[in-house]
Amino acid sequence: MAYMSQEKKKELSPAIKAVMKKYDMKGTISVQHHSGLVITLKSGPIDFGSTDEDVNTYWIHEHYEGVAKKFLTELKAAMMVGNFDESDIQSDYFHVGWYVYIRIGKWDSPYMVTK
Repeated sequence: MAYMSQEKKKELSPAIKAVMKKYDMKGTISVQHHSGLVITLKSGPIDFGSTDEDVNTYWIHEHYEGVAKKFLTELKAAMMVGNFDESDIQSDYFHVGWYVYIRIGKWDSPYMVTK
């Protein structure tokens, strides 16, 4: 069963913050329903094309290009340290350490491109 604790979030935070600092991005790190690690991007110099969206972390390489793809790939890698995925979708069995979510803005505070 997927599980993310506040302690595990604190362990992963320095690496996540380092990636965000490298790209001059601002955002928050949170835990969702004790099963997911969530990064909500608030502002930064990267233009993702559209705002107020959840990034499909399985399709980063197909949906993004350039610096956006590079940033999201590094961010996801930092979020996945120590995680595992032993899911078998053929038999509808899902077994992961925790889920990862990357959000670009929120419904009430959209992502702001700074340049």
